[in-house]
Amino acid sequence: MAPTSLPKKWILAALLASAAAGVMAQDKVLNLYSARHYQTDEALYANFTKATGIRINRIDSDDAGVINRLKAEGAASPADVVLLVDAARLTRAEADGLFQPVNSAVLQQRIPAHLRDSGDGGGPQWFGFSTRARLIVYNKGTVQRADVDTYQELGEPKNKGKVCTRSGSHPYNLTLFGAMVQHLGAPATEVWLKGVVDNMARPPKGGDTDQIKAVASGECAIALTNSYYLARLMRSTKPEDVEVMSKVGFVFPNQESWGTHMNVAGGAVARHAKNRAEAVRFLEYLAGDEAQLYFANGNNEWPAVPSVRISGNPALEAMGSFKMDNLPIAQAGRNQAQVQQMLDRVGFK
Repeated sequence: MAPTSLPKKWILAALLASAAAGVMAQDKVLNLYSARHYQTDEALYANFTKATGIRINRIDSDDAGVINRLKAEGAASPADVVLLVDAARLTRAEADGLFQPVNSAVLQQRIPAHLRDSGDGGGPQWFGFSTRARLIVYNKGTVQRADVDTYQELGEPKNKGKVCTRSGSHPYNLTLFGAMVQHLGAPATEVWLKGVVDNMARPPKGGDTDQIKAVASGECAIALTNSYYLARLMRSTKPEDVEVMSKVGFVFPNQESWGTHMNVAGGAVARHAKNRAEAVRFLEYLAGDEAQLYFANGNNEWPAVPSVRISGNPALEAMGSFKMDNLPIAQAGRNQAQVQQMLDRVGFK
């Protein structure tokens, strides 16, 4: 028996519905405002689109640029997801009302409580997806490791004239100093910061890589750096970088007390997100094993998800295991205004 012919109007309606569905699938987009200025993240975004069909429109800027843009755009902002690279910046954006709560069982199960917003406002507003340690580096020819194995020793008289840092007001330092407030109390932290200023070999300048190179050259003897800057040099085959690493040692501070300070790079759903479902899906993707390993191998960061084991990064593997500070990073970030006042009083530029 020949198949029954369908009315032409039914066929036309089916074709139109199919075409509309195709357009809707093609129109699935995610507008991402990112302060992650790492070229290695390109594959991370491409893999998300490949897996989900959701196209990413990305605006790149530094953290201040992202935050200022969100403020200027207000409710008209097209941003769906915001990526920032420090807890001080994340908590500042949260306080400015730029995020919205996200109640995702996946995120709350995968991301430890101390690496995300506390959720006091109806659910966590941001999540850390990768971590970086704030290390102490030292010149192996002029400094004994035992003299720099705690953050507190950076402010002790024995290290007079040896310390160099980037600006005290840089968020990487603000978050560390905010953590010190939690551990030592505000008065003792201010005394410590004054000691660090007194021990400086030169005024603060440059970035973390500049501090490492200054230690190697003898311009100073001790410095703070985020771990991924050091890992980049460890993985480099450039003769000048190999030479730097031959002269520099590093310490995971405070292993006999609270552990080494860990900062985060994290993300949030923008307050006025138009594509909220896609935004939450992207954040959940960043908490997946594949993305977590990509943070490690692509930018030398430790995964935020405890169950993910690093493989394929010789620098992180060479650094070995260490005791991490489990202080809720949001608390450290919220201390930034208080810390800035301390820095002004002690002359830490």
